[in-house]
Amino acid sequence: MSLLTITPHQIRGLLIEANLLKEFIGQEWHYTVPQEMNDLIFTSLSYDSRQTDANTLFFCKGAAFKESYLESAVAQGLQCYVSEHPYENCSAYGIIVTDIRAAMACIAQAFYNNPQDQLFKIGITGTKGKTSCAYFVREILAKTTNQKVAFFSSEENTVDGKNYQEAVLTTPETLDLYAMMAEAVANGMTHLVMEVSSQAYKTKRVSGITYEIGIFLNISPDHIGPVEHPDFDDYLFCKRELIHNSKQMIINRQSDYFELLKETCAAHQVPLITYGQCDGDYQVLPAESGDPKSFRIHSEKDILLVNGDYQLALLGEFNHGNATAAIVAACLAGATQEEAQSVLPNVTIPGRMIVLEKQNGALIIVDYAHNYLSFKSLSELAHTLRPKGRLIFVTGSAGGKAESRRPDMGRALSEYADKVYLTSDDPNFEDPRAIAAEIAAAITAPTVIIEEQMDRSLAVQSAVAEAASQDIVILAGKGAEQYLKVNGQKEPYEGDLQIAQRLL
Repeated sequence: MSLLTITPHQIRGLLIEANLLKEFIGQEWHYTVPQEMNDLIFTSLSYDSRQTDANTLFFCKGAAFKESYLESAVAQGLQCYVSEHPYENCSAYGIIVTDIRAAMACIAQAFYNNPQDQLFKIGITGTKGKTSCAYFVREILAKTTNQKVAFFSSEENTVDGKNYQEAVLTTPETLDLYAMMAEAVANGMTHLVMEVSSQAYKTKRVSGITYEIGIFLNISPDHIGPVEHPDFDDYLFCKRELIHNSKQMIINRQSDYFELLKETCAAHQVPLITYGQCDGDYQVLPAESGDPKSFRIHSEKDILLVNGDYQLALLGEFNHGNATAAIVAACLAGATQEEAQSVLPNVTIPGRMIVLEKQNGALIIVDYAHNYLSFKSLSELAHTLRPKGRLIFVTGSAGGKAESRRPDMGRALSEYADKVYLTSDDPNFEDPRAIAAEIAAAITAPTVIIEEQMDRSLAVQSAVAEAASQDIVILAGKGAEQYLKVNGQKEPYEGDLQIAQRLL
């Protein structure tokens, strides 16, 4: 990658064009670039004070930002910062803007030579299924393009199609996102498949990106709480932002609020393709063989030539829908039906729908499920697989975010579970017992047996041990993760899958 640079004069032009500039802070306040800043050339961008030097443009962003972070950066030689308000006791120059997050995106695009314009981008949103759908699209297009697909997901990221790093966020922070896209372009990638979270639009991480294809899988209350979305309306609004930031939408016809989504497409003149089990442009139908891992697609017009039978490695009708959305998207991006049919039977997703069987015939399902919609889908699958057995859950809920999940999870458990072990799941700075109590309070069905066991390993062991031949145990929430977040730290944890495998 060539050396990347940007100057104060270039930054001023960008900010004025985007109507973001307030002033420059030098020896005095200016609307033009102060003379003393004329010779500055920035060779890196950062929002982390620990990753700065004299040639870094530093962004003061986030509700938790402290002036001490800026002071630390200045001590390391920092000469200039960007902020929504001036730090008048700071010796560094200031570029003051009306919206720090929008400014980050605006400047990052130019600094990294607009990598977003050099990739065919597919963005995927929804309350449930983003990761699975993203993996399906990626694997199909990897065959189509000879592995030239960058991939950003809640599970892992790659900028070269070969080497993968564990993801920190579902959608990377703005500066990281543009840096990763630039690296992908430098590595010869032609396509980018990425999950787009509601928080990505809430915090403007994806500001300035127009997707060639957007996929909207479903919507159900989630991520609602003091540090995320104040209410469902805000959550849904942020999810819908993908629509007018896409050139083509693919939407689940059975999604809640479909008419609103459809009207939003029409209002922004975004072409819409629908799919669904009951109707839609592409219908998702059971396989004639009756195989629960197989399905078929039927369309009256079938412009994309995808009508036919498909097989997955994963169980669940909900995965048939996720795969259909992925097939339609991949074929719009240049894939063929034959490529999709050959790839999908081999696609597995870390921590999603991993099914194990005890010697007595009981099934153990390990899944990242952590909200009402995912609990509902898994429970319905479980009752299909083992209609005469008990459904036993092991679950908790993360601390410090999405507090609305807790009563929603309790409602799902009340509707479907026979027994639940409430346990720890990334409690962070909260008391896991208090979180468990919130879930338990929403379990109103008197038939549901509730046990609290805050040692997650013991909870998993107990559930697996008691499962009889017709029972199903769902180990929900952690997926493939082998840690628990406690008091801001990742504490080692054997892992739900590893514990279950050890006990079989």
